Parts: sequence; structure tokens; C-alpha cells
Amino acid sequence: MPNSSSTKKFGTAPVFFTAISTILGAIMFLRFGFAVGNVGFLGTIAIILIGHAVTIPTAMAIAEIATNQKVEGGGEYYIISRSFGLVIGSAIGLALYMSQAISVAFYIMAFAEAFTSLFDYLIATFAMPEWLVWVLKQKQTIGIPALVGLTAIVLAKGADLGVKVLYAVVATLSVSMVAFFIGTTEYSQTVPFDVSRTVEDIVFVEPELAREQPQILPTDQLFADSLTATYPDSQEVRSAPPVVDDKENNSSSSPLIPLGFFTVFAIIFPAFTGMTAGVGLSGDLRDPGKSIPLGTLAGTIAGMVIYVFIAYKLAVSASPADLADTSKLVMADIAWQGWWIIPVGLAAATISSALGSIMVAPRTLQAIARDKIFPATRFNYWLSRGKGKSDEPYNASIVTVSIAALFIMAGAIDSVAQVISMFFMVTYGSLCLISFLNHFAADPSYRPRFKSRWLISLFGAIACFGLMFFMNALYAFFAIVLMVGLYFIIAYYNKDKKSMALIFQGVIFQFSRRLQVFLQKADKEKAKSWRPSAIAFSSNTFERLGAFDLLRWISQTYGFGTYIHQISGYLSRDTSQQARDCKERLIKMAELTDSKIYVDTLISPSYTSSIAQVIQLPGIAGTENNLLLFEFSKKEPESLKEIVDNFKLIQSVDFDVLVLAASERGFGLKKQVHIWLTSIDYQNANLMILLAYIIIGHREWKGAEIKIFAIYPEDSIEEERKKLYDLIEKGQLPISYNNIEFITRKVDVKTEHIICEKSRDADLSIVGFRPELIKHEGVNAFQHYAELGNILYVNAAEHKAIK
Repeated sequence: MPNSSSTKKFGTAPVFFTAISTILGAIMFLRFGFAVGNVGFLGTIAIILIGHAVTIPTAMAIAEIATNQKVEGGGEYYIISRSFGLVIGSAIGLALYMSQAISVAFYIMAFAEAFTSLFDYLIATFAMPEWLVWVLKQKQTIGIPALVGLTAIVLAKGADLGVKVLYAVVATLSVSMVAFFIGTTEYSQTVPFDVSRTVEDIVFVEPELAREQPQILPTDQLFADSLTATYPDSQEVRSAPPVVDDKENNSSSSPLIPLGFFTVFAIIFPAFTGMTAGVGLSGDLRDPGKSIPLGTLAGTIAGMVIYVFIAYKLAVSASPADLADTSKLVMADIAWQGWWIIPVGLAAATISSALGSIMVAPRTLQAIARDKIFPATRFNYWLSRGKGKSDEPYNASIVTVSIAALFIMAGAIDSVAQVISMFFMVTYGSLCLISFLNHFAADPSYRPRFKSRWLISLFGAIACFGLMFFMNALYAFFAIVLMVGLYFIIAYYNKDKKSMALIFQGVIFQFSRRLQVFLQKADKEKAKSWRPSAIAFSSNTFERLGAFDLLRWISQTYGFGTYIHQISGYLSRDTSQQARDCKERLIKMAELTDSKIYVDTLISPSYTSSIAQVIQLPGIAGTENNLLLFEFSKKEPESLKEIVDNFKLIQSVDFDVLVLAASERGFGLKKQVHIWLTSIDYQNANLMILLAYIIIGHREWKGAEIKIFAIYPEDSIEEERKKLYDLIEKGQLPISYNNIEFITRKVDVKTEHIICEKSRDADLSIVGFRPELIKHEGVNAFQHYAELGNILYVNAAEHKAIK
């Protein structure tokens, strides 16, 4: 058996070092002093805490998920796609990949910033032709060679050499940190520490000192040019004091313009978002379930602690004005031998972040291609191909580096960087949401060795998605619209992958279970109005759709419906398979008709046992069932005898009973519903009228009208008319006087003849029946109207009071 370590050879250290080197990156060197100068030590601590209120829950979520399932290549994409499903997961994954690929360009451009001082020195010292001066001032002069060099390392030697370089980078970064913390300044020895002192105090409290300081503005184009224009909070600055003339030097200094807290937070926040960088190495780890949580949490917490100490060191070592001055590298002035160690550390931090992105992004793209998300099969195969025993994503690396090179050449990184942050926030929010949903779904297969708390995960998800709009509402909206568009495109080309993810099924099942248990236990107010909770039962579903259609019309808006298809026979392997096949057909029918009904099958050897089981079914919406619907064919009424023979059993549960007599005409044009009331229909009348109004409320009956006929004997019609009007006046019948037509029945004319004559063109006729009629007439009670179309026989268990 081959040793798996030959292909999965990394431990926890690469995960930790990748995370910590990304966290302690370019922003720490170039902008952290700027934060301390503008908002003070306490303000910077607040920024660190708010930022880690997002990153720590995310790190805990990753640690939890990684200890439950084997995280394969692709890291964050693998976790999201296997939790949310391939369509949603790949939409987020493509956005994540683009942010990772563009981050390569972002870090390379930051790396080029480390050479600005050197090139400025060379230009000022030596005489150079104009073209050479122009070349040295371009960020691409360093950026493109650096990208090519890193690409050569990754493509030639793979992640193995990349991790070795990462160790060297981390060592250099550590030396820079040590040099910084042991450094001393005259300011730290002469000025007492003030936790709340900011550059604002110099502007408005010490104008004489402000006169000696340079202008405080976020001048670095890479990180902040667009921020002051984009973030409204950047306008929340106090009016600068009048310019102070320096008569001795015959000059005037520019005023200090401190920035607001939220603007500084927006600039600094990306410094805390590198904790998941090591997750992309999951496919190369010996034990991802151990290395990812340990390395990620250690990197996140270590980064937070280090940032707190850096903030303190900066606050005690330099004045707020010097810290907020972005034109110089203040950490170099504080550090021991800082003139060369800090620039080298800056270069190491940026190149390590770029290296980490080059190692991670291609693996994300490779994992997406292996899921066959792209519409071109050959393109999926080309991207998914690996190189060597360690399966290095060679082709995906070429695509990633090409994308990075395009953005480096364009130089438009400052605006794109904010969109990158939005995509990362969506990723972090998704990871926290997955952790929360897994807690709520309570899947027995979800048994992580490391457990976060559901409240922490929920807070992290809300904080991530809220912070997107808090930082920049426009870019947040753009990022969401882009991912929604990706979702629909991927869903269109991957119709076979549109199944509901297990995590959503689990959440829905748990929510439904808890809701039904709550409804069962809760003290219920006695219902003042009737709402149908119906069960339709038939063994001829696929021959006659009448009962299926009637149930979906009743259940579309006002009621709840369960459709049961009977399969005659004993339970066996064959009948079980037949039941599954029938259920799939029923679900397809419900989907095609956009129905709001629950469908299922029932295997039973007899009609009586089937009825006994059906009437005991619980309601699907937490309410008790109150209505039974049966059907039979007027042309072949064999099933009618079974309904009549079991009517006493049906009556045992006091359900309202509907019997649909289906004709070959069906429901016709769906334009006319006739209701027939007689002197024995007082108990049935309200149910008949309610059902008619519910049915024509469905969109398929748009434009239909209801006609109500009251038919009484000639000698009692006036008395019956007065009774009916009294019921209408008291509100016990939900109709108006004008909507009812009274018909006098002569002694020698049967009621059936009048109904057949008046309703021969009706699409549905509703008539009432009493149990006593079945007792005396049997099946003949339902066979009086052969000339009519579909007839709905209604028997109410009790009078329905309507208010």
C-alpha cells in the first residue's frame, strides 16, 4: 500500500505561517501607524476588536467544519460547495477565486512599493534618460518580474518549494518584528504615554506643533486614494484651522486633516482578513482535520495579539503627526537598524502574501473545474489536470497568473481592492452561516471534534454581511448582484446539479418539526372561521386528474392539502418500488402545476384499511385534518361502491366529506360554478358556498362566476325564502340577496330534472347530501345527474359559522 505522505506531506506549520504572514502583511507596515495617528491607541484597539469580531467566528467555523469532514483541494470552496450545494457553492467559489487571483496582483503592487524609496534615490543621485526615469516610476517595473519569479517557483517546484520559501519569508518577517519592538526613540523617552492622543489634538489643541508637521493625508494610491472619495465618513473631518504663517522661514505649512474612525477602519480592516489563507492547502495536508483548525485559530489569535502590541509600540514611540504621515515608513524610524530591516520586512510580507495567493487560488479553480461547473467539457478537463505526484494545478496556475498580470498592467488595483474585500466578506459570512445551519439542522453525521457555538457563528454571519454595507454599500450591492448573476448562469448550464443541499433540507425539517410540536403544545384559541385542511384519496390518479386538480385549487391559498395515491396490494419490495415511482410522478405533477399540496402513496390490500389509515394521518401544517375528498368516474362507477360501503368508517372522525363525480367533460371552461340549496341543506350551505369561493379564487378560474339556486316546493317557497333571508341578514350565509335565484318546484317535477336543466352548461355543480340518503339509496344517491359535467357532493360534519 503506498504511503499517503508522499502526496499529502504538509503539517500544521504551513497553515499557521500562511495565515500569520498574510495577516501581518503590507497594511501593517504601510498603514497601521496611520491608524494609530488618526484614532489614537484606544481607537486602534477598537478597530482590532471589531475586525476580529468577524475573523474569530470565521476561524472557529472553519475549525469546526474541518474537524467534521475531510476538506479536499479547494479549501474554502470545497467547504461551501459541499454544504450549500454545487450551484450556490460554485457561484460563491468563482467570486472567491477571482478575489484570490486579483489579490496576487494586489500584493505584487504592494511589494513594488518597497522599492519606491530606492528608485527615488537613484533618480535623484544619477543622471538618467527620461525613458529610464519613466520606467523606474512604473509599478510594473518591479511587479511583472516579481510575478514571473513567483510563478516560476510555484510551477517548477510546486507548493513544496513554495512552503520552503514561505518559511524564509516568515523568518525575515520575524526579524523585522523583533527589530521593531527593541527599537527606541527620543519621543518614547521624553513624552508620557496618552492612550487617547491623536493627530486631532495637535491640529486643534497644539497649533504651534501642527505648524511644524507635514500635511496628513492618505496619499498612498495603492491603499487609500479611492477610500477618501468613496467612504462618506471621510468627509466627517473638522474644518482645518487657518494657515499659520512662519515668518522666520517665510513659508506656511499645510493644515493637518485627521480622518474619521470609520474611514480608518475601512483602510485597516483588510489587515485582519488573512486567517483562511492556509485553508487552500487542505489538499496537500496530511491531516486537514487537525492542521486547519489548529493553524487557522492560532494564526488569527496570534495576529490579534501582535497587532495590539504593535499599536502600543507605535503609540509610545512616535507622535500622532509622525504616525499619520503616510509619506514615510514610520516603523523604520522606530526599529533598530530600521533603515534596511523594515523595508526588507515589507518586501517579505507582501511577497509572502502574494506567494500564498498564488498557491491557493489555482487550487480553488482546479476544484471548481473538477466539479464540472464550466459549460465546456474540454475546458473543465484542461483546468482540472494536475502535474506530478502531488497533483500541482499547473494549468489553473497559468490562468491565475495571467489574470494577475492583466490587473498589474492595468494598474487599477485601488478600486478593485474594495470589491475583493466584499467577496472575502461573503466567503467568511458563508462559512459562519454553514456552521450555524449545521448546528440548527442537527444532522447526526455532523460530529466535529472542535465545536463552535451557534450564537458565535450566527453573530459572525450577521457581522460579515452587515459589515459589507457598512464599509461600502455600493460595492456590496455590486458584489451581491455579480454573485446572483453567476448563480443563474451556473444553474442554467448545470441543471443536473440543482438539487437542494442536505444542510438546507435538515434546517427545513428541523424548523417544520419544531413548528408542529409548538403548534401541538400551544394553547389554541377555538377557531372562529373554517379553513380547509384536506386529504384527497384515490387509486386512479393517473387516469383521472379531477381530485388532484380540485385539491390543489382548494389548497393554493386558503387551505392545506395532502394527496394520497393508493396502491393495492401487500407491502413488498415490488410494491415499495412501485410506490417510489408513483411518488416521483406525483411530485413532478405538483411541480408542473405549481401546486401547494403534499403528495404521498399508500400501500394497502383493501380499501377499508386504506381509509382507516388515511383518516388518522396528521395534518401537514400542524392543524388537524377536517376534510376528506373522494372521487369516482360517472362512466365507470366501480369505485363508488367502495366509498359508500365505507361511509360509516369515514363518518367516525367527523370530517367534512366531498365526493367528486368526474365526467368525461371534466371541469370544462372553468367559467361557471352552480350551487344548489334545498330545505335539507342548512348544515351544508355555508361549506358549499365557501368551497365555491375558494375554487374560483385560483388563477385557473379567473373570470369565473358563481350562481346560487335555492329550490323549494311550491307550497313552502315563501316560508323558505324568509328563512334564507333571515340567515343572510344575520350573516350566517356569506351571500347577498341579489346573488340567489329562487326556483319553485311543482309537486309533479323532480328536483333532479330542474338541476339538470339549469346546470347542463355549468363547469362545476355543487350539491349537498345527507348521510341518511346514502343509507336508503346507497350508490344511487350519487347517480342522479348523468347529464351534468363534474359534480361535487358536499356533506358538512357541522354547520360552518361565518362572520
